[in-house]
Amino acid sequence: MICPMSTARDVLPDFSRPLEVLRATHARIRRQCDALGDLIPSLKKRGYDNDARASMAQVIRELDAVSHCHEEDEEQDLLPRMMAAATRGRGSSLTRMVTDITTEHRLMQRAWTNLRAELQALAAGDRSALDPLAIDRFIKLYRTHILMEEASVYPLAEMLLSHEDLEAMGTQMAHRRSVRLK
Repeated sequence: MICPMSTARDVLPDFSRPLEVLRATHARIRRQCDALGDLIPSLKKRGYDNDARASMAQVIRELDAVSHCHEEDEEQDLLPRMMAAATRGRGSSLTRMVTDITTEHRLMQRAWTNLRAELQALAAGDRSALDPLAIDRFIKLYRTHILMEEASVYPLAEMLLSHEDLEAMGTQMAHRRSVRLK
């Protein structure tokens, strides 16, 4: 799958710093969670207008664009390299962390699939399609996951991964996005 590049609001990522690319992707996801959180109050206040439709379309485009590739970045590039670099003492706790992360990725994929269908139904005119609790659960799931990765996984990766690991990871991430490196 080719992953779309940054939107106009974002700066082109520096794949020589792949952990920063992952953090920047988290920022993009947070912005879309914020937009989702604003959707229900906006619909109640202004109704289903062009701004609401545009906001929903933007959320769908952005989350479709970043979520799958971000999970691939982590599951195919980051986590296997961390496991390979882990010492015996860290290996078992890291294995649990990797299992938890991949389980959460599957939960987030299912939550997004369901929420995306609700957003599309709403865009098609079904005003009863959107469950505010589903939006809230989705946002909490993503935000909790991001906090855990940024507080635990990425700092551990910075300790474990060599310059060569990071360079190979960045190359793979750029390739996934069809970006040519200099």
